[in-house]
Amino acid sequence: MLYHVYEWQRAALGPARVMADATRMTFSNPLNPFSRNALGRSIAASAELFERMTRRYEKPAFGLSETVVDGQTVAVSEEIVWQHPFCNLLHFHRDLPDTADKGPRFLLVAPMSGHYATLLRGTVEAMLPHGDIFITDWIDARDVPLSDGGFNLDSYVDYVMSMLRHLGPDTHIIAVCQPSVPVFAAVARMNEEGDEAAPSSMILMGGPMDTRLSPTAVNDLAAEKGIAWFRDNVIMTVPWPHPGAGRKVYPGFMQLSGFMTMNLDRHVIAHKDYFLHLVQNDGDSAEKHRDFYDEYLAVMDMTAEFYLQTVENVFIRHDLPLGQMRHRDQKVDPSAITKTAIFTIEGEKDDITGHGQTKAALAWCTGLPASMKQHYTQPNVGHYGVFNGSRFRKHIVPRIVQFAKDHGAG
Repeated sequence: MLYHVYEWQRAALGPARVMADATRMTFSNPLNPFSRNALGRSIAASAELFERMTRRYEKPAFGLSETVVDGQTVAVSEEIVWQHPFCNLLHFHRDLPDTADKGPRFLLVAPMSGHYATLLRGTVEAMLPHGDIFITDWIDARDVPLSDGGFNLDSYVDYVMSMLRHLGPDTHIIAVCQPSVPVFAAVARMNEEGDEAAPSSMILMGGPMDTRLSPTAVNDLAAEKGIAWFRDNVIMTVPWPHPGAGRKVYPGFMQLSGFMTMNLDRHVIAHKDYFLHLVQNDGDSAEKHRDFYDEYLAVMDMTAEFYLQTVENVFIRHDLPLGQMRHRDQKVDPSAITKTAIFTIEGEKDDITGHGQTKAALAWCTGLPASMKQHYTQPNVGHYGVFNGSRFRKHIVPRIVQFAKDHGAG
């Protein structure tokens, strides 16, 4: 019912948003003398702030049209190379000469945790000069018809294995945050089965592998509430006229509310500063705010079965670290990983995935020699800084690329 109320509220605010946008354009028009004084700019800023705070943010574009490889600028284009109801596999094709070394092939598994894969735009941009990049582009569950079936944690593992088989041997898989557990499970299953498409290396970045270690507020909430609370309070039905009408989901707006609440003071200050930047005609600062929140406020729904299984298996029961995780009734055995090197990466100030949670996976891989296991903690970065920002580009990307080269077939 709450989802229906949310949609009704959005629709009801439509005329007010149109009026606010018209007001903004009127008072920011250079032909209007009020646009050149503080009063006019304050009215325009108030109208823009209202419109942005009440709109539905659609999926952003990656917008990566070029990169620099070996000092040369080359064109980049997106192409879908693998397609299933809940995910497309995107390839960022670089217009390189046929004789050029493409570098390692990376499968970047984006989080399915409320935001679109474009949250990793900076990750892709930083990796493009160094390798052939593919990324999972997860589909908003509210846009997937019921006739396409369900999607749970087992399905996630299936999708990862299918994509690896599509790409073929000597792929290096990178899991950012949430997908670390299903990616680890997929790699373990493929190693155990002797699958030739098992990746050469697996990089886990800020992933909740063992949430019993250094638990954060996210971990504590799951442990405190229990799975029944989540099932009763956050699972909703997609309303008409969305293509996925009738599907049970964990709505993106619920996830966003949780993230916003965790750092509410910071978001309030950011919007206050945005208003002041608009009044002061500080266009650069205002544009940075728009860019960040256009991405941050664009959210997607997850299927109820996937969300609940993830909460229960990863955050409540701790199935993987306790040796109890199963995929399609088959045990996930970390010791079966004998051909895939593993690299874990954490952020020193990560308040989403606590210290040691990702590194824990190294100890489970008893079938690997020490030379095939590596860990790195990036100083002075939080969760976001593990996969984006200047320190990611300067310190983490070179380590990932070198690790892939050290353990690749070429």
